[in-house]
Amino acid sequence: MKACIDRESALALLRKYNGEPFHIQHALTVEGVMRWFANDLGYGKDADFWATVGLLHDIDFEKWPEEHCVKAPELLREAGCSDEFIHAVCSHGYGLCCDVEPTEEMEKVLFACDELTGLIGAAARMRPSKSCQDMELSSLKKKFKDKKFAAGCSRDVIRTGAERLGWELDTLLDKTLKAMSSCEDSINEQMTKL
Repeated sequence: MKACIDRESALALLRKYNGEPFHIQHALTVEGVMRWFANDLGYGKDADFWATVGLLHDIDFEKWPEEHCVKAPELLREAGCSDEFIHAVCSHGYGLCCDVEPTEEMEKVLFACDELTGLIGAAARMRPSKSCQDMELSSLKKKFKDKKFAAGCSRDVIRTGAERLGWELDTLLDKTLKAMSSCEDSINEQMTKL
């Protein structure tokens, strides 16, 4: 699978429709996490595809929140993205804002880790280090169980994501934490340049 758009063009496309630093940082985080998972799960040759889907997964969310994953196909088609790419992007909204089901392993990973990156990011901001790099899985599990913490991050979606992948919840939490730790410094550096 080849990404239908290069990284520079994908970032420009993201910035065209997204100005909020929070949304840009989330996109960069999911990009990095998806690249990590591609390599971890043996899809290294498709890592650019996985990462670019991650970067553009919320392309329509800031300007069209009521049409999330419904407006995206139009924006991505205009940029020359393939149907396969568009399906992958939209599949993370399955059962939430669209009926595009995640069928490929990459799509299931995106569905599972999208919400979870938000939870891990919120937990990291509470730490003295403001980092997830020194966060233990046990600490993340406590935050996950506390329904009041980062209440906007759906635990049901995260659990469903783990089930779709056939993973224990702890496996998903642990892998996503490692994935975020691996790209955190690079994302912080990119954010300072924006």
